[in-house]
Amino acid sequence: MSETNAPLIRTDIPHSARIWNYWMGGKDWYEIDRIAGDAGIEVDPDITTMAVQSRQFLIRAVGFLTREVGIRQFLDIGTGLPTMQNTHEVAQSIAPETKVVYVDNDPLVLTHARALLTSTTPEGVTTYIDCDFHDPELIISGAHNVLNFNEPIGVMFMGVLGHAKTYEDMRRIVNTVLDAVPSGSHLILWDGTVDNPNYVALCDNYAETGGVPYHTRTQDEIRAVFDGLEFVEPGFTSITEWRPDPSQVGAARPISAYGGVARKP
Repeated sequence: MSETNAPLIRTDIPHSARIWNYWMGGKDWYEIDRIAGDAGIEVDPDITTMAVQSRQFLIRAVGFLTREVGIRQFLDIGTGLPTMQNTHEVAQSIAPETKVVYVDNDPLVLTHARALLTSTTPEGVTTYIDCDFHDPELIISGAHNVLNFNEPIGVMFMGVLGHAKTYEDMRRIVNTVLDAVPSGSHLILWDGTVDNPNYVALCDNYAETGGVPYHTRTQDEIRAVFDGLEFVEPGFTSITEWRPDPSQVGAARPISAYGGVARKP
């Protein structure tokens, strides 16, 4: 998308990526996002825990695939605003030659991507695609310019698929991307669930602000997205319980955010 045709950044409507950045302790948000974020915390005080723990899950999952599985390519779809220890930073700190393609279509995210989502090593490649995840075919086409689709790819959907308009659309998006990657590729995916009524209420309230609605799913619905794949231990679980650091074993309580890592046979 050219600069002249780029959509304007709306500062009068809250945006989920900016609110998430606020909940994570970042600085890239507007006053309307702080207002919406604080209102969300009042409804669901655990939401900041979910935000922080989701990044910890990303760090552990990307680290595992890079260090133990040997994945050297990642496709991070719906990346959101850069914060700390982004996918390329985690992967390239372990394997400097790793290639990472980020995908998002929010103009503020893309502005920050141009400035911050750059390789941390001379050997690596870090780039982004301006695309809506509802168009997975376009994502795949753009990623072909950077990634080798004959080699395993780590495909990531990190707490974003609630923006899919329907559950069927959610399945279509993931399946389309996974169908395009080779055997040995892995899916890293998590999302919030309906187990916590406060979280459901938070998402309902957010839709009323004019933001893009976020649809909550059941654990079974999220687990079903992994159908046909081989789960990595410990399988489908609360993200706080997915391979926690030794110092955190038994310390972090389960939260209503579930997912896992699974291999394409």
